[in-house]
Amino acid sequence: MEYAPSYSESKEELYEHFAFTVDKGQQPLRIDKYLMNFVENATRNKIQAAAKSGHIFVNDAVVKSNYKVKPQDQIRVLFEHPPHENLLVPEDIPIDVVFEDDHLLVVNKAAGMVVHPGHGNYSGTLINALIFHFDNLPNNSSNRPGLVHRIDKDTSGLLVVAKTEQAMTHLSAQFKAKTSERSYVALVWGNIEDDKGTIEGNIGRHPKNRLQNTVFLDDEAEKGKPAVTHFEVLERFGYVTLVRCTLETGRTHQIRVHMKHIGHTLFNDERYGGEKILKGTTFTKYKQFVDNCFKILPRQALHAKTLGFIHPKTEQFMSFSCKLPSDIEQCIQKWRDYAKHAQ
Repeated sequence: MEYAPSYSESKEELYEHFAFTVDKGQQPLRIDKYLMNFVENATRNKIQAAAKSGHIFVNDAVVKSNYKVKPQDQIRVLFEHPPHENLLVPEDIPIDVVFEDDHLLVVNKAAGMVVHPGHGNYSGTLINALIFHFDNLPNNSSNRPGLVHRIDKDTSGLLVVAKTEQAMTHLSAQFKAKTSERSYVALVWGNIEDDKGTIEGNIGRHPKNRLQNTVFLDDEAEKGKPAVTHFEVLERFGYVTLVRCTLETGRTHQIRVHMKHIGHTLFNDERYGGEKILKGTTFTKYKQFVDNCFKILPRQALHAKTLGFIHPKTEQFMSFSCKLPSDIEQCIQKWRDYAKHAQ
């Protein structure tokens, strides 16, 4: 019988690059196929080569690429070199600081800036900027300095950053307990009938598109994690609607996934199909108008506008708000003008 070294025997010279716990509802699937759904930009050949080199572990034992994953399996991918995202380099990138004291800071992240280094994005991130401007930021549970929560690359808006270990622990607990307050402004396709409502549906990785998340309901609910989004209509423009979304949970892509789930994909959200004309007329002039809107706002129309939490030292509730960035503001104004003339 061939001897397979355990993770514990080899962990001293190997570094963890990826770690996953298989969902309870997962059907048997070859591990190379499974990992292709979870590791961005990975090819089947690269995954099979990693398995051949003994770098893929399931429940602390090396497996081959034909291993069939089972529910609750603990998968780890380990290599001899540290992950690139762990090799943090300070970079002199300006940060828009909304508030700062000895314990924390609140920043207004620009659209296009990745929050932390990851596969394919090893520089130019918010963390690269933070470690340039601030010394001795505490690591979170994922060894990311200062980071309490995150927002997507092409989403703009507010983030709180911890400057001390005590602040990191206190703020992280608030986000986990869902007592922090976060609201976003979004422009979505279609006319939302109700003035306000709540979207509930477990969110998990899309089974066919590894770059998307999706909603799992009823029998499949265990494939995702519980997610709740409250929305309120701010303004109607006929073919698109401006809404405020308040998060009760903080799942990856939550607003983008939930709004698509109810038939109102975010305007110009390329990953979820919002870069196509989903509502409107077939007139050439209308198509030109929408294309112009896409040029003004070359990203999903989503902005983290307000953020509230209890200060970790003073125990006082703090609330912050930032105005809409000019790209979203200009796009809204174009739709406002269009709606007036369309009446």
